[in-house]
Amino acid sequence: MAQSNIRVAVQRARILPKWVQRADAAAGRAVNGRHTHPHVDRFWLHVSGFADRGVLWWSLAGVLAVLHRRRAAGRGLASLLVASALTNLIAKRVFGGDRPLLADVPIGRHLPKPPITPSFPSGHSASAAAFAAGVALERPRIGAVLAPAALGVAYSRLHTGAHWLSDVVGGLTLGAGVAGLTALVVPPKPGEPELPPPTGRDRALPASPQGEGVYVIVNRSSGSALVRADPLRVIADRLPLAEVRELDDGEDPGAAVREALARDEPPRIVGVCGGDGTVAAVAHEAIAAGVPLFVVPGGTFNHFARAAGAASVDLAVDALQRGEGVRADVGELAFGDGPPITVLNTASVGVYADFVIAREELEGKLGKWLAAIVAAVRVLRNAQPVTVVMNGRRAQVWSLYVGVGPNDPGVVAPLQRGRLDGGVLDVRVLHAESRLRAAASLAFGRRVSAVVRHLRLLPRRVEAFRTVELEVLVRPREGQSPGFAHDGEVAIDGPIEASAAYQGPGYRTVVRVVPAALDVYRPASDGSSTSGVG
Repeated sequence: MAQSNIRVAVQRARILPKWVQRADAAAGRAVNGRHTHPHVDRFWLHVSGFADRGVLWWSLAGVLAVLHRRRAAGRGLASLLVASALTNLIAKRVFGGDRPLLADVPIGRHLPKPPITPSFPSGHSASAAAFAAGVALERPRIGAVLAPAALGVAYSRLHTGAHWLSDVVGGLTLGAGVAGLTALVVPPKPGEPELPPPTGRDRALPASPQGEGVYVIVNRSSGSALVRADPLRVIADRLPLAEVRELDDGEDPGAAVREALARDEPPRIVGVCGGDGTVAAVAHEAIAAGVPLFVVPGGTFNHFARAAGAASVDLAVDALQRGEGVRADVGELAFGDGPPITVLNTASVGVYADFVIAREELEGKLGKWLAAIVAAVRVLRNAQPVTVVMNGRRAQVWSLYVGVGPNDPGVVAPLQRGRLDGGVLDVRVLHAESRLRAAASLAFGRRVSAVVRHLRLLPRRVEAFRTVELEVLVRPREGQSPGFAHDGEVAIDGPIEASAAYQGPGYRTVVRVVPAALDVYRPASDGSSTSGVG
């Protein structure tokens, strides 16, 4: 034991100044000498273990992807990859150093497999700082939320006796520095959309300068609106003649619209302020009645509103007052012989559908945003592949996305439409491989995908094709109940009939595209006004 102590001291003396060695020794004595409950020790062991091979950060990148923050996820992971490479391939070989003696660390804190690589710098700390700082460059508020997690991972390496204090500080410095360098190579663009402005068939729609003839459904329970102004206040100020109907909790938006359209003098224009599920339900009624749709972003994600150019309530009102619109494709989703459901963005089975189910279970207790984060982490850690049969072809998949309209080819999970026309369904199939690769594929946007594919980190079995109709048979495993998500909602049907292509319990669904089915208000793409009609 004495010889080991001497060897450690000699090795570190070659690397670090005396004052750093004294600080390391003092920090080690302070951490190891403090008595902690076994549950606390196990907690830090789990934190350190979850960060092994970057699993924690890949999982959080998946969360950001689900929350439509792909650019932030991409920069965070790109920073992590560079920092990890510098740490393990260069820094550890140049500086080296032995790790703390396990004899000085309480036995309840020992890692199951003590690391054997050189000590300086800490790879866990470098990866944590690189990811958190990379995300912060694109989304400062999200980076601030991730900072405690990064510092917690760094501290876990001290608590478990895996590193000295100088190793941790060196790793944090290296990781943050790498993230800063990425900003010089690719400057951050906080808040900019990742998809190009969607195209569509421009169409003059009835103009309503004061809101006359407009009936607006408002669903306050759709989630936290990501707009800068209160939608109802803006509507009241700019459209004083519009009729606004706020839904009660649990009230069906489609039924409320049908009631208004059944009047002797029905509205000429149907509006909706809510999330994607509410918008899709109201759009279904607008199509059936042949009236245009006025969309105000009022949900958590507002994928369709943003795709239609209505990123804010003021932009949406501008288009309505000037009569600027577009004719958009929609999708129809039918279960068995049931009536079709209108789909505006995507329909999917697998990871995203599991996420929606888990989020809805937690929303009442945690609220939508926190529920989304917890649900995404849970699903990405525990999800299992689902068996599907697509047009008679059987496959094991992590996710199957059916997008309305052509989308960016570099995105595996296109939650927001790339354009409003095109007359096709854009299908993306993430075939079952490792969970880590699945999370990676869902995390990247188009700007980072090419680099990551070159590094062979994305799954090789990502299938993409376009069609006008797709039949999907879903067969759950024992104890598995995968739903089919559509615009943030989930529909789960009963057993399907037996067929040559599919046997056993499950359900059958058909998705088809309906070209130019919906007239929706959208600001003119060139900034000019189309001539509205009264």
